[in-house]
Amino acid sequence: MTTMTTAGSRTAGDPYVPASGNGGYRVAHYALDLRYRAATNRLDATATITAISSQELSRFTLDLSRLQASQVTVDGRKAGKTQSNGKLAVVPSTPIATGTTFTVVIDYSGSPAPRRSPWGLVGWEELEDGVIVASQPTGSPTWFPCNDHPADKASYSIRVTTEQAYTVLCNGVLTAHTVAAGRGTWQYEQVEPTSTYLATVQIGRYSMEEIALGDVPGLLAYPRRLQARVHADFADLPAMMGCFEAAFGPYPFASYTAVITADDLEIPLEAQSMAIFGANHIDGVGGEERLVAHELAHQWFGNSVGVRSWQHIWLNEGFACYAEWLWSEASGGPSADSLARNFHSVLRALPQDIVLGDPGPSDMFDDRIYKRGALTLHALRAVLGDEAFFAMLRDWVSAHRHGVVDTAGFQTHVARFSTAPLDGLFSAWVFNAALPLLPVGSTGRGRR
Repeated sequence: MTTMTTAGSRTAGDPYVPASGNGGYRVAHYALDLRYRAATNRLDATATITAISSQELSRFTLDLSRLQASQVTVDGRKAGKTQSNGKLAVVPSTPIATGTTFTVVIDYSGSPAPRRSPWGLVGWEELEDGVIVASQPTGSPTWFPCNDHPADKASYSIRVTTEQAYTVLCNGVLTAHTVAAGRGTWQYEQVEPTSTYLATVQIGRYSMEEIALGDVPGLLAYPRRLQARVHADFADLPAMMGCFEAAFGPYPFASYTAVITADDLEIPLEAQSMAIFGANHIDGVGGEERLVAHELAHQWFGNSVGVRSWQHIWLNEGFACYAEWLWSEASGGPSADSLARNFHSVLRALPQDIVLGDPGPSDMFDDRIYKRGALTLHALRAVLGDEAFFAMLRDWVSAHRHGVVDTAGFQTHVARFSTAPLDGLFSAWVFNAALPLLPVGSTGRGRR
């Protein structure tokens, strides 16, 4: 029998983030009860985790950074615990048999703060007046104990209590909001399977405004002083939703929320059923409209259809970048073909030392991954033709709804829509570093 006793078996084995994730089980549901005091940045919390063992467990680990666990129970019985180097090790009173559903309850507390990573600070971070959670790729353990691996998707219940003056926004649907003794409690339910890095909490002094996005309920949350700029820059969001539903298939979640913080942010952020923008991304004249398109597209690519491991990040970012070009084309701007050829010229002048299908951890968020991924899709569009290309995309999203994928699976999927072999195209664009020429093909506005 294999037990979780060796250091090597503590992680889920993603070579890009070898210290994150845990083996021996998968999580089905996180129920998080967060009591937060914004004035002092104090978090007292309880996480109730429902998991299913994939092997016998005499010991297992969870990711938890900077916060301290005070008590742990497994199936209602006190468990042993140790904590070091971002890992909470749990020893149940009796071993957990293979294939068993078990419940772990963890009381924990501390002053949450972002953790350093090769890609900068990630996780729970204080704003000038509020909180932002930006967890990609390894920041989730800064606010809850978890199995921090992109392929381990779970449903979430998130309850947050904080000062009454603040609005709290989390993944999913708001099911309750109550106020007592000067503190507000917000309850959210995210039923769709969600990767840990896409779980989020946003706290701020926000006005909330409902917006219809076709048949999808939408919400804009923003500081009141930014209202005019937000209205101008998100006016086309309903049309954008319609464009992407036509191209990719139905929106995969119950609602969509856009949060605009009072602070400037380096980049916008995607979360499950939500996107977060800084005040600097909203100028009132649509100057960053492509970012609005990019983050919305992630709801299909990256959030519903997630990656099996970080090696395949281009399946998130390349697709979202190509969605920017599709929106430009649909809304009367430069065509996707024009943008593709412009960016191809840009990439030709840059070092060609990244392999799209396996860029390595240091380069997985390099802008060349985004643009070359989009160019790969445009090359496929040129070869397949518009009808087959968009049928392929819609089928890809439908077949892998709320699941995880990899590059080999995408290559196999695309082959079903082609009358000619595509091995050479994938070899050139995805598995070799040198930038190929764009193929000549018919791509046009009448694609659907």
